[in-house]
Amino acid sequence: MPMLMIRSIIRPEKTDAVLAGLLDVGYPAVTKVAVFGRGKQRGLKVGDVTYDELPKELLLTVIRDKDKDFVIDIIIEKARTGEAGAFGDGKIFVSPVIEAYTISSGVKETSSED
Repeated sequence: MPMLMIRSIIRPEKTDAVLAGLLDVGYPAVTKVAVFGRGKQRGLKVGDVTYDELPKELLLTVIRDKDKDFVIDIIIEKARTGEAGAFGDGKIFVSPVIEAYTISSGVKETSSED
């Protein structure tokens, strides 16, 4: 079955809620990385000062293709600010994963396995 990598760039204050939401529905395997960047708004301007590198968290998880919509819905629900969301809430990227290896055992998973 095809595997996908979900990369979610979210607000740092939403990280715990997203991780807990994924864990609660059976997706405990996540890698978290602190990152800095800016989106289409080119940062944040406060008075005369522009902050063009804002702190974010990058969450990486590999899932089965059949679970994509469910996992993305959980991430959006937990990472969104308020009902309508707000600029800077983040972005989700989905990419195919061809192979994955478990380092301790050397076991290889491919996207063609069930």
